[in-house]
Order: sequence, then C-alpha cells, then structure tokens
Amino acid sequence: MLTVYGCIAAFGTYFCMYAFRKPFQAVAYEMQDDQFGIKLKTVFVLSQLFGYAISKFLGVKFCSEITKKWRFPILIGLILVAELALVLFGSLPVKYKLAAIFINGLPLGMVWGVCVLYIEGRKITEFLLAGLACSYIIASGYVKTAGLMLLERFDFGVFWMPAVTGAVFLPLFLLFAWLLSQMPPPTKEDELHRTHRQPMKGPEKIAFLRFFALGIILQMLIYFLITAFRDVRDAYSAEIFKGLGETAPAVFAQSETWVAFAALSALIIIRFFDSEKWGVIPNLGCQILGFLIVGGSTLAFSMGLLPGESAGFWWMVLIGVGGYLAYVPCDTIYYERVIARARWVSTAVFMTYVMDATGYTGSVALQLYKNFGAGDISWVNFFRYFSYALACAGLIIVGFNLWYFPHRARVRLRQLQEHAPVPAAPEEA
Repeated sequence: MLTVYGCIAAFGTYFCMYAFRKPFQAVAYEMQDDQFGIKLKTVFVLSQLFGYAISKFLGVKFCSEITKKWRFPILIGLILVAELALVLFGSLPVKYKLAAIFINGLPLGMVWGVCVLYIEGRKITEFLLAGLACSYIIASGYVKTAGLMLLERFDFGVFWMPAVTGAVFLPLFLLFAWLLSQMPPPTKEDELHRTHRQPMKGPEKIAFLRFFALGIILQMLIYFLITAFRDVRDAYSAEIFKGLGETAPAVFAQSETWVAFAALSALIIIRFFDSEKWGVIPNLGCQILGFLIVGGSTLAFSMGLLPGESAGFWWMVLIGVGGYLAYVPCDTIYYERVIARARWVSTAVFMTYVMDATGYTGSVALQLYKNFGAGDISWVNFFRYFSYALACAGLIIVGFNLWYFPHRARVRLRQLQEHAPVPAAPEEA
C-alpha cells in the first residue's frame, strides 16, 4: 500500500507543478514583434529556462542540505512564488514579461529535489521514482492541452492563460504535496538495502565526485545532449507538429500518453534488477535501447517507412519514447542505484542537481544555436539532424560507462572491506 500511496502522491505533486511551468509553451505568440532579433516565444522559453537552469545550480547545495522539517513549507513556498510570477507575466508589458517568466523558472527547478527527498533510499524507490518520472513525461502534454482548452472556452488572452491554468491546478498541488509530506521515513530494512540517506556537506560531495570522476564527466556530457533533446522537443512541439501537419490541441496529450506508458514500463522493469547486485547496468541497458529507438525511428521517418499520413505523429511518439528511455534512467534513479551499489552514505539529490544543472545548460545552448546558427533550418529538420547526433554520441558514451561504473563500485566495496573494523576477540571464560 505504501508503494501505491507514494506513487500517487509523487505523481500528483509533480504533475501539478507542470501546470505552473509549461502551459505558456502551447502558444506561438506570433502576433507580437520579435525581441532582440529572436522570436518572442523563444525569448520566453529561454528566459524561463535561464531561471530554471540557475535554480538547478542553486539546488546542488540548497536541495541536498534541506532538513526534514523544512521540506513541506519550502515546497509550498516555491509553487506560490511561481504562480505570482505568472500573474506578473499576464499583467506586465511585453518587455517586462521576460523578467516575470525568468522569476517563474527560479523556484520550479527545485521542486523535483524536494520531492525526491521524500522518496529516496527505499526498497521501493524505483517504483516511486517511476511515478515521479511518469508525471513529467505525461504532464507537459496535458497541461498544454488544458491551457489551450481554457483559452478557447474563456478567451482571457494568451498572456493570462498560464496564470489561470496554474490557479486551476493550485488546490490539487497543495493536496498532493501534503500527501507526499505524510510519507514515513525509510525503515531499517530500507537502509540495509539502500544505505542511510543524509544531507551532504562539502567534503562528502567532493569525495563522491572524485571517486566517480570519469564516469560522471561522460554522463554529464550525454545528459547535456539528452536534456537539450528532451526540452527542445517539449518546448517546440507546437512548431514541430505544425511542420508535420498536426495542429489539433489534443495532439500534445495523445503523443505524450504513449511516451509515458513506454517509459514507465521500462522503469518498472529496472526495479526487478536488484541494485546491490546489478547497480546501474539495467539503467544503461535501457539508455542504449532508447538511443537505438531515437536513431532508428528517425531513419525510418526520413526514408518514408512510417505509416502514411500519421508518419509525423508516430515519429514524434517514437523519438519521445526513445528520448525518455535514455533520459529517465540517467537522472535520479541512476545515482540512487550508484549509491546503493557502492554503499555510499549520501543523498541522490546532490548528483541529481549536478546533472540537471549541466542538462539545462545544454538546453539553453541548443536553443541559442538554433536561433543564431541554424535559423534557416526548420524545426523538423533541425530536430531530425540532432536525433542522429544524439543516438551516435549516446551509444558510444553509455557503452563505456557500462564498464566504468560497475568497475568503480567493485573498487569501492573492496575499500570498505579493507577498512572495516576487525571484530573484537571473545573474552575467555
């Protein structure tokens, strides 16, 4: 029952958070002039993304050191600041809307870390993380669809639509966040299987980074690319679908439902590989499958092998499935298993934010490159070329880490055995 309760609470909390982050991306804002030589929507996306990326850097320290009593009030405070920023986005002149959407991104980047603090370090953590990950896969499409439906029904203007959507979801967020805060702490049995979890200070963070340095650097590189891939597909799905001839509002929710189902199935399968024995090998195998799907489906789309008039839709579904199969096992669930296999007393939230800070920097860089270095290429073609590059780079890097992380985990376990205290000899009668 705890597994079901935790999945519902984690899924609901993070699903509702997306109502404060993503609805504005469902609109093209073509009725407004460009800003700084960049299309207005791209400026808004980048402004929010800058705030979100900065939040990830701040979270490396902040989220990894939050104590239990502060988790719930911080979670509520973060979402209220985000909603206030959306109200400013709706009410301020265009030139000040950039600052409002930037402020909106600042608190939202730390919601994930607070949620993970409630669910890490348990035998059932993979199931709980699957629920959490499934939420952001499916939520983006649904909250965009919800925003467009509210806009069509009440016609309060494109700039007020994000704030109204957030206000509709706010009561649900408060409910699910409270449910999540009622999760009991990990048991002694959980700690036996997953190690004790505690906030990490500077020396512990440095020691962890140094021990897994090469693998972490390579994993950061692929995360840089795959977060950019995932985020651009998400942020510009309206433009990509339009280029593919798909314009119905429901297309966002329809495509992401298929993606979420496939990614969730893979994460549940990973759960059945014991972390103490297998470590991150199942995660890396899932990533390899994801890169093969991204590259293979793009090749099939380019060669006209996908079915008829729905070829563009199914290509977006398949690269979404492949992208999330490669992305989700690379994030929190990855270092959750690294920590458990290497018996490292720490928190997965620290490495989650190291990776996310890197990943969202990649997302900003890719969008700037598209605007200034590849502006004459359509979003469809740009994304097609990037799919090939991601698949090739991912297979090479993940193939190496398939050896590296299990090797370093074995070294760590030998070190623990060598430094284990010698049991005292029994006293003679």
